[in-house]
Amino acid sequence: MSYSTAAPSPTVTLDDVRGAQKMLSGVARVTAMEGSRHLSQLVGAPVHLKCENLQRTGSFKLRGAYVRIAGLLPEERAAGVVAASAGNHAQGVALASALLGVHATVFMPKGAPLPKISATQDYGAEVRLHGQVVDETLAAAQEYAAGTGAVFIHPFDHPDVIAGQGTVGLEILEQCPEVRTILVGIGGGGLAAGIAVAVKALRPDVRIIGVQAEGSAAYPPSLAAGRPVPIENPDTMADGIKVGRPGEVPFGIIRELVDEVRTVTEDQLSAALLLCLERAKLVVEPAGASPVAALLSGLGDIDGPVVAVLSGGNVDPVLLQRVLRHGMAAQGRYLAVRLRLTDRPGVLATLLGVLSAADANVLDVSHVRTDPRLRITEAEVELHLETKGPAHCAEVGRALRDAGYTVID
Repeated sequence: MSYSTAAPSPTVTLDDVRGAQKMLSGVARVTAMEGSRHLSQLVGAPVHLKCENLQRTGSFKLRGAYVRIAGLLPEERAAGVVAASAGNHAQGVALASALLGVHATVFMPKGAPLPKISATQDYGAEVRLHGQVVDETLAAAQEYAAGTGAVFIHPFDHPDVIAGQGTVGLEILEQCPEVRTILVGIGGGGLAAGIAVAVKALRPDVRIIGVQAEGSAAYPPSLAAGRPVPIENPDTMADGIKVGRPGEVPFGIIRELVDEVRTVTEDQLSAALLLCLERAKLVVEPAGASPVAALLSGLGDIDGPVVAVLSGGNVDPVLLQRVLRHGMAAQGRYLAVRLRLTDRPGVLATLLGVLSAADANVLDVSHVRTDPRLRITEAEVELHLETKGPAHCAEVGRALRDAGYTVID
């Protein structure tokens, strides 16, 4: 679906983004642009990765947070700031506040990853846990601001924040001046809106594609309705883009300047995260991997060079373990198999020998000998195996059946 590419919204201009770039000099890193041979071969055009996962605090969020807080009046700074975030904006606000000498209180969802909570506290912010999703946390933070006089620093719905995020777009044009297509993840929309303002003002021919998680995609129905529309129960492992309603300011910009919004599945996000880790040697959180997931999903004919923005790398190690296993399963490189065998000495060792001969790596074995479903002479074994892909999975299955095992699942 394509949308109008009319002139930029008056709420944020190219001059605003350029002003933000000067303000961020010496504060935010000019992050690397890395080529990806694997993705280039897959897409049929040069693909580059804009590594905001290597930004200070691990995401692009420092840019917008710093610009917003730096623009406050002295009396506003004295009252302190308050923010709400699943983690990346929280860390951006915490560090920006510390650099500017402002007290920060940050509300985070109760399910926020522990590393993000700890990092936010380490940067000097006071952390309060409230709500299950970002929208509930936002409401709590806004209530706190109204009651205390602290200035609320919205994660995406403010012109200063969008201008700060737009500096990513200026860097893309400087690092890859021949770029033809930019893919960027969308949660509330601040990053995509900022990039669109900067890029479309200087290179209106560049195609900008926004990417959302399928289970948390508020922009497609909102764009169809012509206004921000909330969705119920957003659900995705990509907590960085798990937002139930677009922001008013970024929505207007994205509607005008972003050419298309795509959605990706959880399997595609998992596969993208795994690819970034294996092929690019980059640790990327699911939200940050969403542009790569869109490339893996197949975009059809796409003009290159392509730049995919890796927006963040703050992934919970527990989630990373689950996602990597899920990504391996999605690629046919992880096989769970349950089978029944005769319960006698040496049978399990023989089974493992069959799997070794089939070149399957055993990750885990669960051996059940007492169960009402089993005969007295039977046992059931569940194995988790690392394989080399779908064809190898089929070979392992055939090897087990040829050896006389009853494969149940």
